[in-house]
Amino acid sequence: MPIVVFVLAVAVFAQGTSEFMVSGLLAQIAADVGVSLGTAGLLTSLFAVGMVLGAPVLAMVTGRLPVRYSVVAFLGLFCAAHVVGAVTTGFAVLLVTRVVAAVSNAGFLAIVLAALPRLVGPAMIGRATSVVVSGVTVACIAGVPAGTLLGQVWGWRSAFWAVAVLSAAVLVPVSVMVGRDGDRTDGQGLSMRREWAVVGHRPVLAAVAAGVLVNAATFAGFTYLGTITAGASGTGWVPVVLALFGVGSFVGVTLCGRYSDRHRQRIITVGTIVLVGVWLLAVLTAHTLIGVMIMAAVAGAGAFGVGSTLISTIVQAAVPRAPHIAGALATVAFNIGAVLGPATAGSVVDGTDHPTAALWCSTTFTAAAVGVVVVGRRRRIARPVEEVHADAR
Repeated sequence: MPIVVFVLAVAVFAQGTSEFMVSGLLAQIAADVGVSLGTAGLLTSLFAVGMVLGAPVLAMVTGRLPVRYSVVAFLGLFCAAHVVGAVTTGFAVLLVTRVVAAVSNAGFLAIVLAALPRLVGPAMIGRATSVVVSGVTVACIAGVPAGTLLGQVWGWRSAFWAVAVLSAAVLVPVSVMVGRDGDRTDGQGLSMRREWAVVGHRPVLAAVAAGVLVNAATFAGFTYLGTITAGASGTGWVPVVLALFGVGSFVGVTLCGRYSDRHRQRIITVGTIVLVGVWLLAVLTAHTLIGVMIMAAVAGAGAFGVGSTLISTIVQAAVPRAPHIAGALATVAFNIGAVLGPATAGSVVDGTDHPTAALWCSTTFTAAAVGVVVVGRRRRIARPVEEVHADAR
């Protein structure tokens, strides 16, 4: 595996830390800049919206530029946004910096995912994708708790400074290591309109739909995991359970990444079916601490393992027809799920007044993903059979 992939994963780790750490700093930020806690929550919701909208827009705008220039520009903009955020005293400016950080994060991830086939070759797309995505899982395990701890000890601004410093530290290595291989752009003659037509291509559409649903299930359950844990055993065990989810997700991404290039479809098909049972079992064991701890690790492993495999599938299926926006499609699918899951779970939890209802949402989303995967697989099997019959005639 080229070392540049691990360097890119460090950048993604910094970005993932930034995305999730704010939830642990909201109270401090609200008190410091003089806004209500609910208003401060816009810092997280607008970040998610920026990720969803930023990936396709920036992929179109920068699709013709060399990859090296694009990733360095996005990473530099992300770093600058955190410097400004760390020194500002106004909430409006801070809000703008979060949107800028989200858009630059989305652009960086979209370009990186689309460039992986050229950086590592088609035979290692799945493994390389898992390494890059592992940056997000490590952020959940170490980055977010560290950012929250920094905020508690030295104030929330120190967490922003830490993300800025880490981003700046990988700027030069990214610029040097992406090199000429990453700068090659395939499909120069393709228009963006023709590239976006790839969404109608059945394998791509099926992978995107399954990716949205699996990630919606993941974030629906994860959003209320702390509340479920507190209900079962008190708040003292919440960090432990969240860490177990993070450790499980890292293990799942790593293992599935190792085998996804050879067994991608099997991992997706079997994995989504198993995930239905995993989320259902999580519902049934949510009243006990040991059950929550075990299922947090298992659900994290299954959800992120299947999710990362779907991301690499989207990229591999889309790259031949849409080399510039393949990464954007994967990024959008991931982040639509990250918005859809908690929003749906929130409505259901409010209606039932029970946080374990979020796990029922996860089960339902995953069951829908199974339907998408099975239908897509049948169509892929049926098409070669139809072609054989046509040839015989």
